[in-house]
Amino acid sequence: MGWIDNLNSHVAKSPVGRWFRLSGSGAVVERDNSKFSVEIRAGLTTFITMAYIISTNSLILTDTGGTCDCDREQFGATCANDPAYASCLQEIKMDFITATCAICCIGCVLMGVVGNLPIALAPGMGLNAYFTYTVVGFHGTGKVPYTRALAAVCIEGIIFFILSLVGLRQWLARLIPASLKTATAAGIGIYLAFIGLQSSAGIGLITGSSATLVELGGCPPEFRDEKHVCTSHHMAGGPTWLGIAGIIIITILMLYRVKGAILAGILLVAIISWPRGTPVSYFPYTENGDIGFKFFKKVVTFHPIQNILAKFDWELKDGDVWLALITFLYVDILDCTGTMFSMAKFGGFLNERTQDFEGSAFAFLCDSSTIAIGSILGLSPVSTFVESGAGIAEGGRTGLTSVVTGIGFFVALFFAPIFASFPPWATGPALVSVGAMMLQNAVHVNWSYIGDAVPAFLTIIMIPFGYSIGYGLIAGIGSYIIINTLVWLLAKASRGRIVPPNYEDKTEWNAYLTRGRYKAIPPPWLRRLLRINAPELFDDKSSIDRELKAQMSQSRDIL
Repeated sequence: MGWIDNLNSHVAKSPVGRWFRLSGSGAVVERDNSKFSVEIRAGLTTFITMAYIISTNSLILTDTGGTCDCDREQFGATCANDPAYASCLQEIKMDFITATCAICCIGCVLMGVVGNLPIALAPGMGLNAYFTYTVVGFHGTGKVPYTRALAAVCIEGIIFFILSLVGLRQWLARLIPASLKTATAAGIGIYLAFIGLQSSAGIGLITGSSATLVELGGCPPEFRDEKHVCTSHHMAGGPTWLGIAGIIIITILMLYRVKGAILAGILLVAIISWPRGTPVSYFPYTENGDIGFKFFKKVVTFHPIQNILAKFDWELKDGDVWLALITFLYVDILDCTGTMFSMAKFGGFLNERTQDFEGSAFAFLCDSSTIAIGSILGLSPVSTFVESGAGIAEGGRTGLTSVVTGIGFFVALFFAPIFASFPPWATGPALVSVGAMMLQNAVHVNWSYIGDAVPAFLTIIMIPFGYSIGYGLIAGIGSYIIINTLVWLLAKASRGRIVPPNYEDKTEWNAYLTRGRYKAIPPPWLRRLLRINAPELFDDKSSIDRELKAQMSQSRDIL
């Protein structure tokens, strides 16, 4: 359409276009095929795909009990029969809804404006469950009080920020073998699809099983037990079939390259699910359905944070606190790093020579800053969201996508009843579709050499099966080191006589780092400190220096 092309051209030539390096902006380095209208659509797609985090995160964190308290000797360990405690939990839940929207808005806008990447930030699924049920415990029955756990999260964010500032986080990321980075992207694809097929954040096609861990589901909610296992009526649930139809609709639209295919599919399924009295209604005539519909009808509401803002307890002498902090730290390092590099590869930002991506330094700084800010708002650790792939699949290539996503969460602060009511079987099809596209990265794994293939395969399968990107990377990196170290030791001990027959097919471990002595060992800042010269690798500048220079050049373009 002519007016859209004119709008894209006008915005590209504006200071906004030059800052985000849109195509036709005249910036020093433009992002290929980046258009204003496409970025808007991609940002909306990412927002709607991950809008479920508003209600899901608040439900999980409410189980901590927050700052609510009761007489546990009188009402029991979980305070189940205390009406005042139950009333406090309702207030806490609304606090968590507001805090979740706020941190998603802050994180996405920060990542977009500073990092210029189409990557969204939100409280990490998995980490919030670990924070709630393992660290704090259900209604505060764990070993670490809620306020003390928040202090641990804040410290973790500060440590992350320092690691990113000095370049250690980027350096550690570069040391991950290229084959494992490729495998991580494929594993995340299966992980997304697996989430999209479940009932909590998907179409409910897959449910749990006491015998086989997972099995075919698709039953109506009334035929699920307390563990969400279908007791009968498999594949008889209307929402599951509507979700399957959503997958088909999105696939057909993408097949014909219809713009906004994923967004259109999500909206269509959601609109069909909102009316009451249908087999696929998100608001059935049940107690929970009545509560949900009552909240949905409010449309506009705002609840200020009252009970969880900056509630820190700095008594950190307990060893359980430090165990939780260390766990948050290493899971976040692997989880966030793996997700960021996978999204960069999916979007075409990854430099195959340096195995780095543009804006990595500022991206890591944004992520770590948001973790600390989130703890002030009373939340579990914030992380890079894999649902960012939905926006990238829609054509998002710049930070403008993340800014639009952040604006969406700002609007959700006032329209939470609407955005918290997107059913999981509406967003599930988007996750399955994006997962299918990300899985194509598996073809780039070096399957011809078993020393590369097995670690990559373990990475791919352990991400969905371990339900953690971090655990998948641990499996891949650990097996890679053991296998290839043994091969190297045998080759050295035999003076090159005992080597695998196809050893020449092996992908060199970060070959770009092995062209000169010591170049792979110290990070950029430490290399300068030791006066080791490696100009062809990092141009004798740290990633921070390069990004600052790029940002200054952008500013000159704008001025």
